[in-house]
Amino acid sequence: MKAVILAGGLGTRISEESTVRPKPMIEIGGKPVLWHILKMYSHHGINDFIVCLGYKGYMIKEYFSNYFLHTSDITFDLSKNQMHVHHRHAEPWRITLVDTGELTQTGGRLKRVSEFLDDETFCFTYGDGLSDIDIQSELAFHRSQGTLATVCAVQPPGRFGALDLVGNRITRFSEKPLGDGSWINGGFFVLEPGVLNYIAGDDTTWERDPLELLAHDHQLSAYIHDGFWQPMDTLRDKIKLEELWETGKAPWKVWP
Repeated sequence: MKAVILAGGLGTRISEESTVRPKPMIEIGGKPVLWHILKMYSHHGINDFIVCLGYKGYMIKEYFSNYFLHTSDITFDLSKNQMHVHHRHAEPWRITLVDTGELTQTGGRLKRVSEFLDDETFCFTYGDGLSDIDIQSELAFHRSQGTLATVCAVQPPGRFGALDLVGNRITRFSEKPLGDGSWINGGFFVLEPGVLNYIAGDDTTWERDPLELLAHDHQLSAYIHDGFWQPMDTLRDKIKLEELWETGKAPWKVWP
């Protein structure tokens, strides 16, 4: 099974970092957030990836072309023009990096990589969201529903403490509760090839016409995930994820 990952957006809401690198290459614990996403999928047995590149996509190509330089100890013997990699650890990944255009919308990016997809079920996600979702459980749920698409439904984390008031008295205080109870798109999809027929072209935003039409046609199922979920939209989000990783409390680290 393959997983398609969107990694081509401009990342304007985290411009403090994205001015110098694509958003999926922003680091958490010294590793790009894209690496964390691949590790999540790999833990659940999915190791064949298609990454949709756009803005500064060459940096993602460089990272994987020099993966051992980034992840291993190296000895350079300049007199012999030789390089020796120590303690190399090869991930079981097959990664196809596809330039899908700098201004292409999310649906258009998926359409552009259709030639690399087999005629079978595949996963689809964004290059900036982390979760402890059980991918195999979502896949089993998707197959049980018989729809063209399944989306992980989550409740977003709150940013501020909430107060329950009776007059001037506080009856309950909750520090950063979940949102207003609404379920939102958590970004982890399981899809059938037929969803590509819902995408017109480069200007199609996946979250608009395709998902709206799939829902209208009763072809969109919701896999409820009430565990950890956190996008990296802002510098605040990045700092929060970094703190979780550094303190050993990163819920998305499901791999050994």
